[in-house]
Amino acid sequence: MISKILQINLFAIFFLFLSTTGFSQKNDSLKYKTTVSGAFTATNNGISVIPTFMLGKPATIFDLTIRKKRFSFEPQFRFAIQDFKPWSFIFWLRYKLVDNKKLKIGVGAHPSTVFGNTAATVNGVAKDLITVRRFWASEISPTYLLSKNVSVGIYYLYSRGLADATKNTNFVALSGNFSNIKIANDISLRVSPQIYYLQMDTNHGYYVTSAFTLTKKKLPLAIQSIVNKKIQSTIPSKDFVWNVSLIYSY
Repeated sequence: MISKILQINLFAIFFLFLSTTGFSQKNDSLKYKTTVSGAFTATNNGISVIPTFMLGKPATIFDLTIRKKRFSFEPQFRFAIQDFKPWSFIFWLRYKLVDNKKLKIGVGAHPSTVFGNTAATVNGVAKDLITVRRFWASEISPTYLLSKNVSVGIYYLYSRGLADATKNTNFVALSGNFSNIKIANDISLRVSPQIYYLQMDTNHGYYVTSAFTLTKKKLPLAIQSIVNKKIQSTIPSKDFVWNVSLIYSY
């Protein structure tokens, strides 16, 4: 079952990549361009899009972005490093509703699959089986640029769980972004603090989180650390979560 899901997802991405690239080549005269970029991340602790949730062990994350004008397709594949078991797959479709020098508003939606493990007995033999939970989600993310290196924004995500997954999840975040903070020659720091509210069915909570990213000019590698602290919550989760990641961008 899992291998079939993997094959279908990978085939869909490959097909879309070929389709969008081909369209771009046929319409060069109209200046339609397709850009492809991505990143590979290795981390000591996989942390989710919502920082409250984590894998709890080393993980690898593969990001891909295929962009044409204001539209983009941004799949993300996450695996545990130790056994390379899948953690989650997310397939974002995004659109830049507003994209000017000061104000940017993005909207998006995605289906996602989250994998887990459960103990079961099959024909009298204890086995560790992979479980699958599916979600649909949508987002809106207005961002305002205060200066070249400083921005503030609001992020809202709603997720609907299928079958036995959490039915309704609301995630609202107030965020800031401070980039190009000079540390040394050609080395800069980006700090992205965030305070957010999370509601999952009848449980809810308040948290604060931040990402710290070190980059070096003309080097495709970056070092990032994410910290997340619970303020007050009825959602079962750790009080403090952190990780360190090595990111290679292409």
